[in-house]
Amino acid sequence: MNAFTLWKPGNVKVTKGAEFLSGFEKSAMSDRRFCTKCGGRLMTDHPPLGLVDVYAATIPTIEFTPGVHVNYAETVLPMKDGLPKLKDFPAEFGGSGIAIPE
Repeated sequence: MNAFTLWKPGNVKVTKGAEFLSGFEKSAMSDRRFCTKCGGRLMTDHPPLGLVDVYAATIPTIEFTPGVHVNYAETVLPMKDGLPKLKDFPAEFGGSGIAIPE
């Protein structure tokens, strides 16, 4: 489980440690960025969606409030928190948009 935030690419800027940023293009939908110094994943660029997901924990000033669970059909840690649970991704992001029960 990981909390992430969604941003337009022009609104994402690495302000420290950019020299340690590298990537792995898992697919055309998922270009992962990680730190070559510690190996930690930082963000994933999704070019077809025009979005970058940035792990909430990497933004120290953000007040993160979750809004939805994605890929919940694959969960191994059920969450009973009253938030919507999507089978995969929202339809507008190329997923099915199907909600599944808590």
